[in-house]
Amino acid sequence: MSSLTLDAAEEIIDAALKRAQSLGKAVSVAVVDAGGFVISVRRSDGARPLTPDIARAKAYTAAVMQRPGKMLKKWQESQPVFFSQLSQLPGAAMPILATEGSMTIKKDGEIIGGLGVAGGTADEDQQIADEILQSLGYELDFAAWGVAGKPAGNTEKAV
Repeated sequence: MSSLTLDAAEEIIDAALKRAQSLGKAVSVAVVDAGGFVISVRRSDGARPLTPDIARAKAYTAAVMQRPGKMLKKWQESQPVFFSQLSQLPGAAMPILATEGSMTIKKDGEIIGGLGVAGGTADEDQQIADEILQSLGYELDFAAWGVAGKPAGNTEKAV
């Protein structure tokens, strides 16, 4: 079983902040382990005050739901009451945010954490997360819910 180290989390965050800066965006970036526990969070100069909390919630969602937030959107749209209740569960440490910029960190077929990027547009947050994870050798394909073994990618097709 692999784990996400502090060094690996910092590498992801450094790369994400550099990419955001190249886009002219001030963002916050969070990395959590597979259980949703924070490894590292950083807020770039000029990032809005709530962005660290939003990034943490995005990373938490991707880790504990074991799917990128973008994949969870259609499920959330079809069952909003279920999703609103997830954040109320006694074990829920953060709200569940099914949105862009929320990426599950997967290596060698194993889910090892979550990445959250907040501060740009939804598309910019997602672009930063996808580009950074791919450039660092992490996997971006995930099986659709309820379909074992069939990768759906990180598209909106999965439910």
